[in-house]
Amino acid sequence: MDNHHKSNKSIYFLMLLVPLFWGGSFSTAAHVISEIPPLVAATIRFALAGIILTIIICVRKKWDLSIWKKNWKGLLLISLTGIFGYNALFFWALHYTSAINGSLIIATMPLFVSIGAILLFGEPWSGKLGFSLMFSLLGVFVVITRGSFNSLLSLSFNLGDLLFLAALFCGVAYSLVGKKVIRDASPLFTTAIMTLLGSCFLAISSLPSGGWDKVPYMSVQSWFEMGYMVIGGTLIGYVIFNLGVQRIGASQASIYLNLTPIVTSLLSVLLYDADMTWSLLLGLAFVLTGVCLANISIRKKAEGKSPASVKS
Repeated sequence: MDNHHKSNKSIYFLMLLVPLFWGGSFSTAAHVISEIPPLVAATIRFALAGIILTIIICVRKKWDLSIWKKNWKGLLLISLTGIFGYNALFFWALHYTSAINGSLIIATMPLFVSIGAILLFGEPWSGKLGFSLMFSLLGVFVVITRGSFNSLLSLSFNLGDLLFLAALFCGVAYSLVGKKVIRDASPLFTTAIMTLLGSCFLAISSLPSGGWDKVPYMSVQSWFEMGYMVIGGTLIGYVIFNLGVQRIGASQASIYLNLTPIVTSLLSVLLYDADMTWSLLLGLAFVLTGVCLANISIRKKAEGKSPASVKS
């Protein structure tokens, strides 16, 4: 087994860092946006990450403008969907609907990404992939509803839910288009471009509502939390996710996203004195089962091929 095949196997473990950092970003963002507006916070987060990535690329002399010339339309699209569209619509929707409604809608993203990847890119479908999606989705529902079906029955839908559906569309589009865009490009370079462009769009959208005058008065805690979002949630999270889409496909990579609300809930228990409940533990078990089934499925397929035939 060559080094390339080994690196493909290691991506399954690296992908676990994505929900860890993204779930943590949700928890830390809750405090940051209590001091500055959400769009301002998102702009600072992605602008700082883009600047740091640009410096790293320049130092390593990996800045390749030919990739931009070749894929500028795709890079622009994933910036509009994965950074600007998803974040702007997500926070806008929370003004009109509940977090439960939004979480249930966003939780269906891996399912739609898998369907899109199968229809558009010919990614293989298997019974194990179907079971992994079912277990993961069930686990997310158990956590979000806290094991109470009354929570589902009492849901009402409004403008905010339509905005969450738009955010869902942006997330799916980002995952699917990103597969094609980063196929021949460095995930580091791709992430740098999309965060820089996305932060520009976020900055423009933040101007009408204002709030930039509050930034100098942010607390030390908020700046530490911002640093966590920049380094963990963006620099590490997005680079690894883009690498995962490149190595194992959009449908497999998206299944890991179901761990994000689980991580958010666990961090709330550890850091913010939330209660540990049976529904959280049960949901975690379901989601982990789904992720393990997905990994077993794709690893068996990869091992069934010769090392030279494993796709990058």
